[in-house]
Amino acid sequence: MPESVDKSTTRIRKADSSGSESAAKSEMKTTSDEGSLANVNFLKRLGPRWRNWWIRGIFSLVLLGTFALIIYMGPIAMWILVSLIQFKSYHEIIKIGHSQYKKHHLPLFRTLQWYFLAVSNYFIHVETLQYNFEGLFAPEETMTILLRHHRLISFMLYILGFVFFVLTLKKDYYAVQFTQFGWTHVTLLILVSSSYLIIQNIFSGMIWFLAPVLMVICNDIMAYVFGFFFGRTSLIKLSPKKTWEGFIGAAFSTLIFAFVLGYFLSPYKYMICPVQYIAKTNSLSTDCQIPSLFLWTEYVVPSPIRSLTGVSVVHMYPFQIHALVLGLFSSIIAPFGGFFASGFKRAFNIKDFGDMIPGHGGIMDRFDCQLVMAIFAYVWVYSFAQIVTPARLLKQIYALGNEQQVEIFQAMKEALTQRELL
Repeated sequence: MPESVDKSTTRIRKADSSGSESAAKSEMKTTSDEGSLANVNFLKRLGPRWRNWWIRGIFSLVLLGTFALIIYMGPIAMWILVSLIQFKSYHEIIKIGHSQYKKHHLPLFRTLQWYFLAVSNYFIHVETLQYNFEGLFAPEETMTILLRHHRLISFMLYILGFVFFVLTLKKDYYAVQFTQFGWTHVTLLILVSSSYLIIQNIFSGMIWFLAPVLMVICNDIMAYVFGFFFGRTSLIKLSPKKTWEGFIGAAFSTLIFAFVLGYFLSPYKYMICPVQYIAKTNSLSTDCQIPSLFLWTEYVVPSPIRSLTGVSVVHMYPFQIHALVLGLFSSIIAPFGGFFASGFKRAFNIKDFGDMIPGHGGIMDRFDCQLVMAIFAYVWVYSFAQIVTPARLLKQIYALGNEQQVEIFQAMKEALTQRELL
């Protein structure tokens, strides 16, 4: 009898205990639900304008934090990021024309669209990655052949896709199919070429990638802030929400930001040295000679300004002057990439390219201006700040035949002897 009483007591205690735990969990869940509801109710109580402000602001911080983490992870992570953005942007654009494909049941065309993207990326990126990240790929014979003859292989793969396209032409739908074919190739030209140039900027030095990207982000944020609080005058009909107040306020803000950013980024070798990947140690080599663009320099102030300010000399990094040019482009010309995208969306009666990022739309909605900026940054670097390193030149020389290498050696030896350097 006592044993049965004890067992009953134990069961009662366990029941009480489990009941208490369930009550505690229920209370925690209720508290959590109340917190979530409070957040939802907070946003619901706001008007559409302020609600969009909060959503856009929160996800902007999330995007910036993710971007900072990827920058910290290094160039391979950034290359992967650029590739993912390119794939998603491509998907958002070709999806717009997919309705025509789907309506007419065109054979294999969606498959061919992704096939052409894969071939284009193989042609554009493989040689570049092997050139900059020596040792990254396995030295197997098959991989060596794919890398060494990748231009011929790329061409043959493209021709194969071209042949398949011709074979799938369907009577009464030629115009639709050729329109889709042109749509695909224009999209490839814009996205693949711009992503290639972005990666080239990364390899030239992280600063040539990071600074332009941050300038466009700054301009976009400040245009939104100035337009939100002070916007009264419409800037362009393609984007009714864009205002002159936002455009001008963002331009001044971006120029100041560009100059300050150039000052803070210039001292770091990780930012200014061309990227060289060491596969064995999985680390970055920043053992490079600092280019003159990133050396602290003294400038003499012109006499008219000197007489007004009393300042005879100023010190700055030469890159800060380049940063001002990049900032000027990002605040005046780069926004037209966004206007172009707005016109494209209006032509097809859509609000955004996608809904992946709450408050921002799709990936392409966030990177329309970045594409224009990336192309300008690449042209600017190779026009006025081209970075040539011995390692890059040696890789090109080693790719030549033995006789050509000897010829270069003899010419260099003769030139250095005449200059009394040997």
